[in-house]
Amino acid sequence: MYAKPGQQTTLLALQNQQGKNVNLCLLLLYLDSLKLSINAQQLNELINVTSDFDTHALQPLRAARSYLKINQNTLSDYATIREELLNAELKLEKQQQHMLIEAVNGFEFVADPEPNNIELY
Repeated sequence: MYAKPGQQTTLLALQNQQGKNVNLCLLLLYLDSLKLSINAQQLNELINVTSDFDTHALQPLRAARSYLKINQNTLSDYATIREELLNAELKLEKQQQHMLIEAVNGFEFVADPEPNNIELY
């Protein structure tokens, strides 16, 4: 879903401009594709699953990458450092995806011919 044309740009804009969680957005879009709706309480549970992990793991790593990018001219091995931080971020995002899947596996869904879970978010 992330690889669809324009999707990456849209999702990163939601993350950077509105503070939305890309992994949660992708999950909601996936549920839409399965014609399944969640309710506000379930959405809040998913937000809670992502919130602490974002605050304590992902956001500090993104901030470090951003800081280093701005100051890359002062770092002799910037390219290697950037790549390693990006790989760490991707591993953390994969972990967060597992956390979301674990949470959503306990949900009861409502079949919906035209779900719009992302709009609820």
